[in-house]
Parts: sequence; structure tokens; C-alpha cells
Amino acid sequence: MSRKSTIAKAVDITTVLGPTTSLSGTLSFESNLMIRGQFEGDIDAKGALYIDEGATVNAGRIRAVSIFVAGSVRGNLEAADKVELKPNAQIRGNVRAARLRIADGVIFEGRCEMIRSSDAFDPFAAKAGSGS
Repeated sequence: MSRKSTIAKAVDITTVLGPTTSLSGTLSFESNLMIRGQFEGDIDAKGALYIDEGATVNAGRIRAVSIFVAGSVRGNLEAADKVELKPNAQIRGNVRAARLRIADGVIFEGRCEMIRSSDAFDPFAAKAGSGS
């Protein structure tokens, strides 16, 4: 049984973690990925990340080129290009991006920082001052 996503319409999504999927750990990918189930851990991506309506993500850090959220996220989001929060999205964490779009009905608890140069952004680079 397939249901239409509330996020991606004509986007090339390479991988989908289905609604009955529960995954934990560190997720790294280079293409576009959609989460429809549950994920716990960190995400480092060179592609776009789509968190669909009904999906739940608990992460320390989510880094991708673009992040689109219609589900629930607890953790910090960092995007080289943009973060887009769809209606009914719930974000509890900080957002750092070059562009940000927040729809009506979004719950956003956190801070926002705008990136000036996305050219210097490398999602797989270790952050300065991180101990790991």
C-alpha cells in the first residue's frame, strides 16, 4: 500500500525508509532520502533529506544540502542550501541554513542562524572544536 508524500512531488528520491521502519545509528548518504518511519541518531548527507508527515527523527545533528520536514524532529538541523518546514511539522532544535521557509501551523522551538556562504559548507567535515 503506497501513500502520496506531502513533501516531494517531482523530486528524485533514491531511498525511502518506510513508515514501518525503525532505524538507529549514523546515517550517511550522497543522494536524496526520505524518512517515513522512525530514526534515532545523527545524519550526515550530501543530498537532500525529506522527513515525511508522520515520521519521527531524534538526532543530535542533521546535516544535508537541503532538509524538508513535514514530520517531527528533535535535534539540530544544518543545511547548505535550505530548510523548509511544511504545515504540521514539529521542530525542537536549532536550525542553521542559507535559506529558511516556515509554513503556517509549524511548531518550532529553537534558534535560527543564517549561513552566508553555502560554498564553504561540507556536511562530512568535522566541526571545529568537536571532540569526536
